[in-house]
Amino acid sequence: MSSVEELFEAMHNWPEVEAIALGGSRATGNADERSDYDVYLYVTAPVPTKRREKLLSGYCSHAEIDNGFWENEDDCTLNDGTDVDILYRDLDSFTNSVADVVERFHASNGYTTCLWHNMITSMNVFDRNGRFSAAQRRFTVPFPEPLRRNIIERNMRLLHGNLPSYDAQIRKAASRGDEVAVNHRVAAFMESYFDVIFALNRLTHPGEKHLEKLASRNCEILPKDFEANLGTLFGAMFTDVDLLGGTLQAIVDDLQRTVDTNL
Repeated sequence: MSSVEELFEAMHNWPEVEAIALGGSRATGNADERSDYDVYLYVTAPVPTKRREKLLSGYCSHAEIDNGFWENEDDCTLNDGTDVDILYRDLDSFTNSVADVVERFHASNGYTTCLWHNMITSMNVFDRNGRFSAAQRRFTVPFPEPLRRNIIERNMRLLHGNLPSYDAQIRKAASRGDEVAVNHRVAAFMESYFDVIFALNRLTHPGEKHLEKLASRNCEILPKDFEANLGTLFGAMFTDVDLLGGTLQAIVDDLQRTVDTNL
């Protein structure tokens, strides 16, 4: 039994834990030697800090308890050098967040379907009362067409055509030589861009890593010159204001044509 499996075995004996799921690349088969473990503990009450510290000290060369930057989590490095992120969640709250998207069709500024993707692609490691399995079944459904349209409409407006749209913000920042702002707004532009692409293809959004690779591999519907335009964009971000502006225009024009053809 591996050290991770031993951790799972110990954690499911904690009375507060109703389910344990393994997410990310370790669950989807995309892991490499550098991949960490994304572990989700669905709990009915907080697990006492001292109990977590005691358990993790036996398996980890380094452990940071109660990091709360995004969710409540413990971030650790196992004795073999592998990183483990352990996130603590309330299953009802998480399920309701997914339902907002899948059943109530709420779109976000990028990453709309990431939590849905996380739930249905996670590996069920332990499920005390079957509630996590039930939630996975509930949300293993075809991509709702109203959600698809809402994601595309909202994020296309963020990309282009409105006063606060990202492409205009990027051009303005580049003309001022504000590299920090260019970087910030290009990142936001990419969030909405990929949200539209995955929604067009009726695919849940896989998260932050390897988006260009995953889109190229899994999406049948892609804009013209998808990879070439992204390469030009990233190459011109801080070096060529005119090329940056022209590439942004090409990207949004090609995406709009793709939307018009496929929506």
